[in-house]
Formats: sequence, C-alpha cells, structure tokens
Amino acid sequence: MGLVQGKVALVTGAGRGIGRAVALLLAKEDARVACADIVAESASATAEAITEQGGSGIGLACDVTDSGQVQEAVTRIEADLGSLDILVNNAGVSRDALLLRMREEDWDFVLNVNLKGAFVCTKAACRGMLRRGFGRIVNISSVIGQMGNPGQANYAASKGGLLAFTKACAKEFAAKNVTVNAVAPGYVVTPMTAGLNEETKEAYRSHIPLGRFGSPDDVAKVVIFLASDLAEYITGQVINVDGGMVM
Repeated sequence: MGLVQGKVALVTGAGRGIGRAVALLLAKEDARVACADIVAESASATAEAITEQGGSGIGLACDVTDSGQVQEAVTRIEADLGSLDILVNNAGVSRDALLLRMREEDWDFVLNVNLKGAFVCTKAACRGMLRRGFGRIVNISSVIGQMGNPGQANYAASKGGLLAFTKACAKEFAAKNVTVNAVAPGYVVTPMTAGLNEETKEAYRSHIPLGRFGSPDDVAKVVIFLASDLAEYITGQVINVDGGMVM
C-alpha cells in the first residue's frame, strides 16, 4: 500500500523539475495524479511517464493565473478521477534583476504566477475539500522567502507571501480537516537553477552544511509525507529542504 493510496492529486508546474518529481512520486505511492502545466506537451509527458511506471495520471494544460482555466481543470479532475484530495501548488517562475533595474512587468509576472497562482488554485480546490471534510494542500515556497537574496526582490516577495498565505489558509481550513503546509527548498538542481554560473553555484554550496545541492526527489519526499496520513496532525508549518542552509 502506498502512502497516498486511493487519493487524487493535482500538481501544478508538473512538467519539469520539482513538480515532475512530486507527480511521479505521488503516483508511485498509489495516488491518481493530474499533472498541470502551462506547456501542454510537458504536462502530457509527465502523465505518460506515470502511466509507463504503472500509475494513473492525466495531463492538463493550465495557466494557474487564469481562474477560468483552473476551475475548468478542477471540474475535469473531479469528474474524471473523483474527489480532489491533494493540491500541490508548485508552479513558479523567476525573473531576476537588481531592484533598481527590475522592470515592473517582471515584478508583476513573478508575483502573479508564484503567489496569485497559489491563491487561484487553492480557492478552486478547497471548495470540494471543505465540503467533504478532507484535504491536503502543500505549497512549494523557497528559503529565499525567508532570507531574501540580492537580485530576487520579486521572487523573495512571492515566496515569502506564500508562507503567510499558507498559515492563513491553515487557520481557515483546520476545522474541516484540511491541512495546509509549505515546503521551502534551498538550492535544488532544476532547469530554473541550471543557468547559474559555476562561481555562483560554488558560493551557494559553501553555505550548505551537508555539502551538496538538493535534488527534486529530496523535495518530493517531504511533499509526500505532508500529503499522507503520517502528517495528519501537522498544519500551518514550513519545512525547509535545504541541507541546513537556513537554521
């Protein structure tokens, strides 16, 4: 028996990186998984990978900032797969620049995807969860939302806001047995971090007590824990997955 056997999950940004790893591991632990991504081909590829490993998955093209698309996706999931039990708000972007050089559209874009997207998806998914008296929501934040980082004011604001959003929702939903928690990765090797130069990577590595960068699977394992019954008495919490980078 898998840790989330019989549950239905929606993972946003499931086409690559952390989202893909989370979707694959949820399926391995016997959940039926809806893989949502703004790139339809990427969503389908993750769903196909789930099917190839013997799991149950569907791919959905979805822009998390568009409430109409999100509601349509949730309606389809509930119709095709049954009740939506687990939501993983993973979709995220970065557009880095020093504040004096940051364009207003880059601020808006990052806040819209990373923070508004979580709001839109949570609002659509929580209705059924609250009505049924069960739900697990896991938000993928970042240690940057706790410590800040030069050149990432927009990203830090979005991820810090997501932590506050997590706690507010946890208090609102607790009476209906819907838990809301956040995972804050440190430096994880994903397509988003692949473009950093070696000097920057080594600077990050020097601040990690465990001496290595994380993998998407490192994050996915914590998400599975929070989505499972093992974490049924945990809500409103933030778990850092960062090799000790932030203590």
